[in-house]
Amino acid sequence: MEAATATAPFAVRRERPSIWTQAPELARRSIMRTIRQPAAIIPATVFPLILVAINSVGLKSATTLPGFPTDSYVTFAIAFAFIQAGTFAVIGTGQNLAEDNQSGFFNRLQLTPIHPAALVTGQLAGTLALGLLQATTYVAVGLLAGAHIQAGVGGALVLIALSIAISLAFGSIGLAVGMRVDAPEKVQSLFPVIFVFLFLSSMNLPRNLIQTDWFREVATYNPVSYMVEGLRSLLIDGWNGEALALGFGCALGILALGLTFASLGLKERMVRT
Repeated sequence: MEAATATAPFAVRRERPSIWTQAPELARRSIMRTIRQPAAIIPATVFPLILVAINSVGLKSATTLPGFPTDSYVTFAIAFAFIQAGTFAVIGTGQNLAEDNQSGFFNRLQLTPIHPAALVTGQLAGTLALGLLQATTYVAVGLLAGAHIQAGVGGALVLIALSIAISLAFGSIGLAVGMRVDAPEKVQSLFPVIFVFLFLSSMNLPRNLIQTDWFREVATYNPVSYMVEGLRSLLIDGWNGEALALGFGCALGILALGLTFASLGLKERMVRT
């Protein structure tokens, strides 16, 4: 009896903490890590606005084209800032995870009783926080620059929500890549590829005004076009259910694919470990 009593404490098995306990801790780390990198936040927020300003000056004559949806190119172009912010989400999320891989932190984290889902989703909290900051900044700057939101205050909130969904979608791509590499420099090679997708979309002109057949065809199959048009619909058209459904659908679809590939990458790492 005494022997059984003596060994009983060692037979007690500690339960693994709930995912609802683990994910917020990883999310807090991700957010604090993002906040502590002003050298990454400022360019990721300001650079898209600089490009919008340049395009608004250089391409404002496009508003005179028959069929152009608005007489304010600033209103048309500001949607690009929301999309371009997503490209920085790819690099930022991927680099942070690659740095964790390089330092060995992620490998040590895998040895703890942590839920794989918490490992994946917690990494995107910093992307969400930065996406919220960028979206509110672009709405404020756009309004100050003369842009208008046809859908009103409610439309501005939906605009921010769609922008955050787009940032998370692009961030999940960075997460999927960062899960498989061990150096931040390898993630940076994604930047030119993402930019190609941006420029081969309806970013600068509506699809119905693109004269080059192959360009219009590529833009039609490019999911970036529908995310841009979803944002732009709130600015120019008001409430356009089809454009919003396509915009949110493409963003959430890319997010689902990115998280799937990130989860597969995590499983591969666990097997190797």
